[in-house]
Amino acid sequence: MKLRFVLTTLLAVFVLSVFAENDKGKKEENVGYVFDEEIALPVTPVKDQYRTGTCWSFSAISLLESEMLRLGKPVVDLSEMFVVWHTYSEKAQKYVRLHGENTFSAGGAFHDVTNMIREYGIVPESVYNGLQYGEKKHVHGEMDEVLKQNVDAVVANKNRTLSTVWHEAVEGTLNTYLGKVPDKFEYEGKQYTPQSFASEYVGLNMDDYVEISSYTHHPFYSKFILEVPDNWSWDEVYNVPVNELEEIIDYSLKNGITVAWAADVSEKGFLTSNKGVAVLPAAPDEDMSDAEIARWESLPEREKEKELYLLNSPVPELKVSQEMRQAAFDNYQTTDDHGMHIVGIAKDQEGETFYKVKNSWGDYNKYNGYFYASKPYVTYKTMCIMVHKDGIPQSIREKLEL
Repeated sequence: MKLRFVLTTLLAVFVLSVFAENDKGKKEENVGYVFDEEIALPVTPVKDQYRTGTCWSFSAISLLESEMLRLGKPVVDLSEMFVVWHTYSEKAQKYVRLHGENTFSAGGAFHDVTNMIREYGIVPESVYNGLQYGEKKHVHGEMDEVLKQNVDAVVANKNRTLSTVWHEAVEGTLNTYLGKVPDKFEYEGKQYTPQSFASEYVGLNMDDYVEISSYTHHPFYSKFILEVPDNWSWDEVYNVPVNELEEIIDYSLKNGITVAWAADVSEKGFLTSNKGVAVLPAAPDEDMSDAEIARWESLPEREKEKELYLLNSPVPELKVSQEMRQAAFDNYQTTDDHGMHIVGIAKDQEGETFYKVKNSWGDYNKYNGYFYASKPYVTYKTMCIMVHKDGIPQSIREKLEL
């Protein structure tokens, strides 16, 4: 009886160990990406833009908050919606002056944030959270539509003259949904205006932050108006070759300066950011046997795509050229979709470099709202970046006359 118990126990242990080994093998095959962070710069907590098109405000504000940390200033949660209020107000003015022939939507650009802070200042989130319409999180669909109908009605009026109060109606809508922006407020026991808070407490020079892109339809080392709908104010960006765009990002991060990142996120490789990565998988035809190549080529397109984006382990990626970037931009395959914040550098288990990216979708994935974007993805899909001038190598600054 006792011997039988021992034998049974040993058999059970053996069987369990076999299953454990098999399970371990499966886990190793499906491990996905494993990252070792080389640089992780100081940041403020991840926020949630929720159901709004205000990523540009969240990402640029995140950049400025990190800049305050880098420069030894106090930790502060700045108000994205204060910037949104003023941006919509200014956007309405330009839209009406151009007879409705300009963009009027929730979208924007990084320079909207620096422009509005330069002109109107900034306030803390605790002073102005922009939630005056019965929601706990930002939901702007109704407000966006009401504002658009408002300015379209102004443009379409048949009185041959604009009323003197049309812009007050726009501001009234903004006040109703987001709240009236404060003229003055108290913070940590001291009275401020938005302008004095920006200069005395935040203490950043908005002129120090520049936008950089990389397209061949304009000369390199010059400035041009980036031709995307969300650039409603027609601000200019600096133009550099794509290898120098990558050099700027790397140099900036290695010198402790984070980077705001505007990119196209329509690629299937970005949709995997819920898994924690954004990649540009290439067809796996390198170092394959003839049988493997034949099998791959025989697969239907849907099956090829399914295999490419399983991402059970690191995958080969496309080699990106300046010409590929330009073709994607010219053919509307790269569009101004989303603003994010690059805050670090990591290596995967194959030694490939990825950028650590802070998103503004709340705690939506296994990295608590962060993800890792491969160098090929960033090289191919970057529309532009915003960075402090000190994050640009001196040799490139001289070419740009910065």
